[in-house]
Order: sequence, then C-alpha cells, then structure tokens
Amino acid sequence: MFESLSEKLERSFKVLKGQGQITEINVAETMKEIRRSLLDADVNYKIAKEFTDRVRQKALGENVLTAVSPGQLLTKITRDELADLMGGEAVDMNITGKPAVILMAGLQGSGKTTHSGKLAQFLKQKRGRTVLLAACDVYRPAAIDQLEVVGKQVGVEVYTERENKSPVDIARNAINHAKRLGLNTVIVDTAGRLAVDEEMMKEIEAVKNAINPSETLFVVDSMTGQDAVNTAKTFNERINFDGVILTKLDGDTRGGAALSIRSIVEKPIKFVGLGEKMDALDVFHPNRMADRILGMGDIVSLVEKAQEQFDEEEAKRLQKKIAKNKFDFNDFLGQIQQIKKMGNVKDLMGMIPGMGKAIKDVDIDDDAFKGIEAIIRSMTTHERENPHVINGTRRQRIATGSGSTVTDVNKLLKQFEDMRKMMRMMNDKSKMSQMMKAMKGAPGPKR
Repeated sequence: MFESLSEKLERSFKVLKGQGQITEINVAETMKEIRRSLLDADVNYKIAKEFTDRVRQKALGENVLTAVSPGQLLTKITRDELADLMGGEAVDMNITGKPAVILMAGLQGSGKTTHSGKLAQFLKQKRGRTVLLAACDVYRPAAIDQLEVVGKQVGVEVYTERENKSPVDIARNAINHAKRLGLNTVIVDTAGRLAVDEEMMKEIEAVKNAINPSETLFVVDSMTGQDAVNTAKTFNERINFDGVILTKLDGDTRGGAALSIRSIVEKPIKFVGLGEKMDALDVFHPNRMADRILGMGDIVSLVEKAQEQFDEEEAKRLQKKIAKNKFDFNDFLGQIQQIKKMGNVKDLMGMIPGMGKAIKDVDIDDDAFKGIEAIIRSMTTHERENPHVINGTRRQRIATGSGSTVTDVNKLLKQFEDMRKMMRMMNDKSKMSQMMKAMKGAPGPKR
C-alpha cells in the first residue's frame, strides 16, 4: 500500500540530502516536491497546500541538532503531520447497548456486505462479542445470499426476511431476534446504490432513525480517491456517521482517500480492509500508517499480529522438543500455518523497517510457502518425525509426490537441519557463552 506515494516522498527529501542546515530555499524546494507527491496521490489540493504550509512553518522554526541532519528532521516533522492529518490516534467503536447496533452504510461495490462479515469476525474473535448479521439490502440481486455466505464463513447467524421489502421493519425485527437469542451485537447491512441519490438517502436515514444505532460506519472504496471523500461528505451530511471503514487499501491505491477523508469529513477512519480474507480487517492507527508511508515500517502491528497467534502452551512444548533436539517437520509445518494466519506475507514483510522498498517489485503472494508445504506433506509420518531417515530413494519419492525436484528437497532438508542446529545452540546457554567469548577474542581486521 502507498508504494507510489512513499517513493515520491523519499525523492522529495533527497533535496535536503547533504545540506548542512535548513533554509527557506531548500525547505521551499522540498515542500514543492511533497505537495506534488500528495497531489499525485489524489489528495485534495487545499489539504495538500495546508499540510505543506504547516510542515514548512515547523521546519523553519526548528534548530537542527548536530546529531540530526536537516533531512532527518524534516522527515520527522512530516511524519508527525501525516499522523495528525489522518487523525492522530486510533478511535475505538462505541458498542454499547443491549444489543449494541452497528449500521453499515455506503455505495454499492464498496465492499459493505463483505466488511459486515469481517467486522462480525473481528468483534467475535477479538472482542468476545456474540453477533447477528441483519440482511437489509432488499434491492440488489443475491445480496441476501451473499450475506448468508459471509455469515457462514465467520460462523455467525444471518437474520433474513426474503419476502419483506421494508429495510426498517427487517432491522427492527433483527434486533428483537437478537434480544431473544441473548446476542449482544447486531450488524445491519443496508442497500447501496451505484451513485448517491435522494431515495437512497431517505431510506438510510429512516433505518437509522428507527433503530438508533450505537455506531454508524461508512464503508468506502479507497481506490476511488477523491470521489470516495466527496461521497463520504454527502453521507455524513445526511446521516452523521461515526467513522469510516476504508476498503481495498492493499490494492493499487494512491492513498488520497486515507489522507484526505479525516480533514474533509472530520470523522475518523476506524478500520481498513487489507485483503480478501475474512480476518483481513485492521484497526486504523494513523501514527503507524504515517510510519509505513515514510518507509519506517510498523513493528508494533507486526508484533500484535504475532501475539494474536501466539500459544503459550505450544511454545513451551516446542521449547522442550528443541532442548531434546526433537523439533521435526510436523512442528515446522505448524509454525508455517501460524505465520500464514498472521496475514499477507508481503504485507507483513512491509512492516519491517526498510523492507517496504526492498520488496516493492518482488512478487510475494499468499502461496509463498506452498512449495515447502507440498514437500513436507509428501513425507510419511515417520519421515516427518525422523528427518535423518530420508535417503536418496525417499527424496526422489518425496520430490515426485510434491511436484518438485530432488534439488528442492535437498535444499529444504539442509535448511531445516541448519535451523535445528541454530535452535539447539541458542537453547544451550553454555555453547552460546563459548561462541560469544570466541567472537570477542577473535582478532580484528588487519590495518
């Protein structure tokens, strides 16, 4: 995400590279490049100008420390201003009420129905909520069927009334149904249109007035740029929504919607959709997004994703196996599954500082581990538990069974054995101590 904007901003800061001090001239040149980068990213012109004016004023008012270059200082100021532009801090949902009612609004094609399911999954898994999805789109063909498929994927019930053409009545009945079942959250999926029209606005207003939701979320496709911002403004004037879900942020988006929407609508972006999977919904953190835009990575989010998949009992079990040199291919396969649950591999690597640019043109998809998994799954149970028994004949059979080559199998076996040696060494404190002493006592480079 934001690869093009990140690249252009990086080029902007090169104006100050090698400069000994910040001056009005070199800051003006840099601001011109940053403003052009923002406009290319489809950021509203007025916002882009106000943004660069604020950065210039702050930069000219700063004294450059000897340990900090002008480029580094301006990057820091720009980062802080970007975070403020997108809202500063993450804003949580208001899920009060018995049940709490969340109203989803937006144009057709924005991903509203899919993200109703993603939000249900998020609330169920991360907030421990019991959720009911209400199908209130009575116009679009197969809208109810789509929501039922989504509900099945995330394991929540979908309330439908196929013959009822009143979204207001369906929404009310869904809330009463949730009360009878003792469910504490209702997500109401409403109809969208291909464009904003008066009929649509009257209907969504009527639904909101009837059910009085604790949270109203506007779902918008980030790939539509300034059109997304303009649509959000129109919706907000009519239904006064509480926050935004920005979808398709993992796609070929220029980032203008994410950077502009908070300033124009004065409502926070609360969630971002980052993929097609039902767990691909993240809380929006403006400060972390600013870091990513400027190529600084997002280690905090990466650690949080890892912690979500962390199993303390499993970790203890693996530690014991490593100590006994019993870590096998079954354990290795399990670790791969944990990594895959964390999300898109390329997106995860982009959270590591400095990696975003390095992997920009590298094709890394969700099947990155496919070859390794195929080789491991082609092994017998005995071979997985005892890799040392895999001789030449077995390697040929595993290669044939996995659609790979003997070279691929040999490479994996060597990498696995090297990894086991490293694990064993790290687990053996005495060996680690000896290695560290040897490194300290090693002769330095000859002058």
